[in-house]
Amino acid sequence: MTAGRITSRFLAGTSALSILVVALPAGAQDIELGEIVVTPNRAPTELSASGSSVEIIDQERIEAQSRPLLTDYLSELPGIYVATQGGMGKETSLSIRGADKKYVKALFNGIDISDPTATQIQPSYEHLLIGGISHIEVLKGSQSTLYGADAVAGVIDVSTLRNDPIGLTHRVMVEGGSHETGRASYGLSNVTETGRMSFDLSGLYTGGISAALVNGDPLIDSGQSSLEDDFYRNFTASFAGEQELGENVTIFGSGLLINSKGAFDDSGLPPTDNEFNEGHYRQIAGRAGVSFDLMEGRFRNTISGQLSEVDRDISSVSVFGGFASPFEGQYNGRRGKIDYQGAFDLNERLTLQFGADYERRQAHITNNFGTDTRDDDWIAGFWGQVTAELIENLTVTAGLRHDDHSRFGGYTTYRGTVAYLLPSTGTKLRSSIGTGFRAPSLYENNYISFDPTVPLPDLQPEESFSWDIGVDQSFMNGRGTASLTYFQLDTDNLIDYDFIRDTYIQFEGTTRRRGVEMALSYDVNDWLSLGGSYTYTTAVEADDERRPRIPRHMIGLVAEARPAEKWTVSASAKIALDTVDFISPSFGTYERVKLDDYVLLDAKLAYKATEDTELYLRVENLLDQDYQTVYGYGSPGISAFAGFKAKFGP
Repeated sequence: MTAGRITSRFLAGTSALSILVVALPAGAQDIELGEIVVTPNRAPTELSASGSSVEIIDQERIEAQSRPLLTDYLSELPGIYVATQGGMGKETSLSIRGADKKYVKALFNGIDISDPTATQIQPSYEHLLIGGISHIEVLKGSQSTLYGADAVAGVIDVSTLRNDPIGLTHRVMVEGGSHETGRASYGLSNVTETGRMSFDLSGLYTGGISAALVNGDPLIDSGQSSLEDDFYRNFTASFAGEQELGENVTIFGSGLLINSKGAFDDSGLPPTDNEFNEGHYRQIAGRAGVSFDLMEGRFRNTISGQLSEVDRDISSVSVFGGFASPFEGQYNGRRGKIDYQGAFDLNERLTLQFGADYERRQAHITNNFGTDTRDDDWIAGFWGQVTAELIENLTVTAGLRHDDHSRFGGYTTYRGTVAYLLPSTGTKLRSSIGTGFRAPSLYENNYISFDPTVPLPDLQPEESFSWDIGVDQSFMNGRGTASLTYFQLDTDNLIDYDFIRDTYIQFEGTTRRRGVEMALSYDVNDWLSLGGSYTYTTAVEADDERRPRIPRHMIGLVAEARPAEKWTVSASAKIALDTVDFISPSFGTYERVKLDDYVLLDAKLAYKATEDTELYLRVENLLDQDYQTVYGYGSPGISAFAGFKAKFGP
């Protein structure tokens, strides 16, 4: 068995959604699809068989931009919006097609990294450094049938395994710059004829900024004599590997450690610059499994198990009426999961896929106000899917899943896709449809109001329905690509926080999300590349009130020029227009407020002294914009960073 075959099997086990978004040359030429590792259907297939909408950020793009955080890259994709409460390490929200992160499954080398103790069971994206990450893939649309109940809006899959040459490769990076920021990373990868592995260490420290604002102006402008910057530090270690044991057996494993600490400001109106607030986050997780083929490779099987633990500590001091009120909270969450997936080729055009999984989640929350809450739940599911090439270049999938939740009983979801390739014109037509559900989180079920007369929430799972339709087109002999997608996502009985009653409630009716995504890229010549994207999103509740932190219009622009052999100049712009947010002027009230539109311009100048070394200067917010992505929280102004990268190996 070759290393390439092992790679395909390992990525199938980790559900890495490796597929090119658009790779179709124009004209009456042959379509060069390239090798496809794993598709959004969790089975190897050709590009033309994928009816789902997929975005890819590959190793070359990651290294070209040299940004510090995973969210820096995700925010560049059409349909994705990221909002933070004041810079690196602060609470971060993320939405795909108008649906926030509690509807998105996030996998790190196959590990589910969501936090069972969070308000909703969702990942903490603010703690995910880019160091070591070599591949990011985003699958959009309802994926509950294949990936579980919480994959309502999509899946974000991150991998650290690299496609390096056979041998041992070392990578180092150091960077320093504005706001007392420094970061460094070291990566080791080893590739043999029968396996590969990666080991990565990353560290970051920033003095940060004070994010507290009053009507868009820093507190210092309203009379406060000084501002306290909110520091953040993060150490991350990860491992991933795969090894062939026999002709048809491969074992694999991965691990993740995140240890971070930072300061934060109080929320409210106005937000308060608070020097006492600190939070500590630690996550340790691991996954291991085996893949084996039977019947000369026609029957493929993967069995895996994973464990994860999250510990969060929050320490703060609030002042009310001249009295200081300290708060100490501890949050411990654990997850265990076992998973089986199989695929059987009935013939060259028809494949049956199937699987089963069981997941158990636990949460323990304590604080100095007397809270000592423990809760747990489990969910078990089984699924099946048929993938069929009905005629040449026309592929359809149809899948069904049933989940049994320990608290809410059984739910059945479905998913279907269709893809049709027109080789003569370089056109691909695609569409997908699916349903999903989201059970209330452990936190939502156990929320205790400050008002003792308000009972515990009485919640039932949300249910959703989504579909999209799109076209991918190449032109100019493959130098240009374009895509257009229309999407819808409806959620019934939305669960959300009620500011007036101070509890979580079920909103009757349907929350509707509609929109259009467009993307274009063009290699003008051998030294200049241009790209752009536009997303229109409308996200409203049953009463037609808008959902918060979802820009109606998002525009992205990128350009890269190579004016000389060793020099590269790149720039990117992000534009967000017409965004609203929730605010709570006083206890028991809330209202919506419009955020200012903004334009963010970033640029990088790089010099490659050799093929494997690079010096660079990166500037963020080049226009020095004063902007907010969360009301009341500012963001860093113009910032500059200088760095060095090197690779040593075959």
